[in-house]
Amino acid sequence: FEEDCPEEEIMVIKERLENISEVKKVEYVSREEALRTFEDKHQQDQVLLDSLDELGVNPFLASLNVKSWQASQYAAVASFLENKDFEGLVAKVDYFQKKPIIDEIFSLSSQVRKAGTILALILSAIAVLVVFNQIRLEIHNSKKEIEIQRLVGASNWFIRGSFLVQGIIAGIFAVIISILTSSCLICFLSPKLGNIASNFNLYDYFAANFFLIVSIQLLVGISLGVLSSLVAIRKHLKA
Repeated sequence: FEEDCPEEEIMVIKERLENISEVKKVEYVSREEALRTFEDKHQQDQVLLDSLDELGVNPFLASLNVKSWQASQYAAVASFLENKDFEGLVAKVDYFQKKPIIDEIFSLSSQVRKAGTILALILSAIAVLVVFNQIRLEIHNSKKEIEIQRLVGASNWFIRGSFLVQGIIAGIFAVIISILTSSCLICFLSPKLGNIASNFNLYDYFAANFFLIVSIQLLVGISLGVLSSLVAIRKHLKA
């Protein structure tokens, strides 16, 4: 926004932007906040900080960070901000300068989602096969114990219960290994992703949603363990 644009006008524009269907989120950044962010980002560059002190004034302008639902929707947002109603208020809309980066990030995230979905399906299939074979071998090695349990009157579900518990335990161990592996990868990748998207910290996102992620993985891991156990029991443990 222009240097002399009142904050009240900016908030009105922010509210109008939030009512556009293409807009997901709008964040207001004041001149003071922009200066603090710049200083925090370049706190190791003393020459740059000294240059700011020499200026004696805040060179940054207030701005709105706009997030849309899809990359293709940013053009509509940019056109809205170039409306004559905002003439003299909006100094610059940097969408077209950032368009190649935005398109690249959205393309990369789309590919990552697709690759992640395929990888998740493959790993799920492997997990089912591993647990299936584990339970199958356990049933085979426990034939005598199973026969004894039946002779003393144990019900079919009592016998099957131990194998279901093994499937659950296998799922829990899989989640523990997954969380440890994910944590190491996130610690390694977070600084690299920070260079691409400075406003997004992968480690902070993982930490903030840790319990949700663990809960989902536990649900999926235990479900896969129980499912593969039931398949193995049905196939190899005759009533």
